[in-house]
Amino acid sequence: MRTPTRSRRPAAKAVPSASARREAGRPEPDAPIDLRSDTVTRPTREMRAAMADAEVGDDVLDGDPTMRALEERVAGILGASAALWTPSGSMGNLIALMAHLQRGDSFLAPRGAHVLDAELGTAAWLAGGMPQPLEHDAGPGKVSAGAVRRAAGTAGPYYTLRTRLLCLENTHNAAGGTVTRPEEHATVAGAAKAAGLAVHLDGARLWHAAVALGVPPGALTVGSDTVQVCLSKGLGAPVGSVVAGSVEFVEEARRLRKMLGGGVRQGGVLAAAGLVALDRIDRLAEDHARAATLAAGLRERGWRVLEPETNIVLVTVADLPGTLARFAEAGVRASAMSGKVRLMTHADLTDADVSAALDRIGPLERAVRQPAAPTHRAAR
Repeated sequence: MRTPTRSRRPAAKAVPSASARREAGRPEPDAPIDLRSDTVTRPTREMRAAMADAEVGDDVLDGDPTMRALEERVAGILGASAALWTPSGSMGNLIALMAHLQRGDSFLAPRGAHVLDAELGTAAWLAGGMPQPLEHDAGPGKVSAGAVRRAAGTAGPYYTLRTRLLCLENTHNAAGGTVTRPEEHATVAGAAKAAGLAVHLDGARLWHAAVALGVPPGALTVGSDTVQVCLSKGLGAPVGSVVAGSVEFVEEARRLRKMLGGGVRQGGVLAAAGLVALDRIDRLAEDHARAATLAAGLRERGWRVLEPETNIVLVTVADLPGTLARFAEAGVRASAMSGKVRLMTHADLTDADVSAALDRIGPLERAVRQPAAPTHRAAR
């Protein structure tokens, strides 16, 4: 009996993967362009390989060698004596505040700082600090030495608040990724020290500031007692931050990290990606250039845009929820920040993605919507 022959079908044409299209500089057709944050990046192939091959140990019991290598490298970059990996920047900031403050102590921070507005009140709830926001009297995201001296005040009766700490942020996220120069930071930190305050620097995007100014990151930490830097914002690691300071601070920070549930076992799997991320600091200049291109393109289309100093573009709009919805419908994912639309460039974007985002957003007039007619008389 003859076996029936099978009909031959033409071989399916191979479709390039999303990562292959990104590496080739081609945006995915019809896929949303994600500009919500520089934390949406995916680990690179090099990171994934390093994670798979990482030498590991139990970091809670007797240490993880890859974790130690990462911490020592970050401490050296920042000019600190020691450093400690944490799962997130928020935990790193919280650990520093818990180490610096006693319950009921007051601390100062620029208005809109991440420790004030984006960490669920843990500065007060868990660290026990009473926040005192300072206005940006020295430029967006910046406070002056005089403002710090005035807010620190002088010692009063026993029942008055004791101001113990100044928290600075570089770059200042809510102000649009604005950069504080080394001399500006040193002057304000010096004023805080003269007033008897400790200084913590939230440097989640300190790498961006260093690249924008063309200075080593350690030049931006002078006068700080503790510093937190993030490995997932901009640098592309999947998770992790590092908090740095004195050897004594890191010893206490390790206890506090365990208290907060941040002790990890074979943490070298995560730290390995962080080590690769540190090799990518210089490429942040590409993100800054794309942010400038994005801002210029939006202005050409009639949008009100602040000039970015790093990779954050803030757009002033009349209808924030409506504009975010309009962008989403067009295939551009954005977020809200300081009452404005926030667009962030990052490592997974190409020049073609920026051009496509501008085409999708289009001119301002396309986003204007007429208000709905009232259906009833407003109550007086």
